[in-house]
Amino acid sequence: MPLVVAAVSVLVVVGGVGYFWYYGSPKYLEEGFRPVQPIPYSHKIHAGDNGIDCRYCHTSVEYTAQASIPPLQTCMNCHTMIKKDSDTIKAMTAMYVSGEPVKWVRVHNIPDYAYFNHSIHIAKGIGCSSCHGRIDQMERVEQVKELSMGWCLSCHRNPDQYIRPLDQITNMAWQPGPNQEEYARRMKVERDINPPTDCETCHR
Repeated sequence: MPLVVAAVSVLVVVGGVGYFWYYGSPKYLEEGFRPVQPIPYSHKIHAGDNGIDCRYCHTSVEYTAQASIPPLQTCMNCHTMIKKDSDTIKAMTAMYVSGEPVKWVRVHNIPDYAYFNHSIHIAKGIGCSSCHGRIDQMERVEQVKELSMGWCLSCHRNPDQYIRPLDQITNMAWQPGPNQEEYARRMKVERDINPPTDCETCHR
């Protein structure tokens, strides 16, 4: 009888750990997160169909740790003239005139105990779609990568397939070519790409 109890206890503990390991992981809890925003915004129309560069709205992404969420003034640069009679734009204009900020729901949210710098990754040649997926095809933005510590480390240990030309950073359709291995090897020297994997890199 004690042997049965011990065996069952081990199974319960292992099963419990396995359950929470998976169902409490970013892959299960965060991948696929697709919130409704206070103002409908289609990246498919703006970044996809109209080809607006990511950096027009996310102005600080090349220079700071944050990508920055654009103020309504950025939207109004176009929408004082484009589709200004649509109900969505009228609502947005009213918010802009009143000075009321848009309470966007953050989609890609790294925990406070982890540090991530957008500008470093862009300078090394890691494009937007490597982490954010095909944003240019999304009517409503969703998180397509788990953005967990293990996921980040796997890229830091083997970044070759993600290194691209700097003029292709915002090209969502970019794919590595047949000579990617040689290209990555050359760029790792030219751009001094040697991603650290020690704890202090992200936990400061």
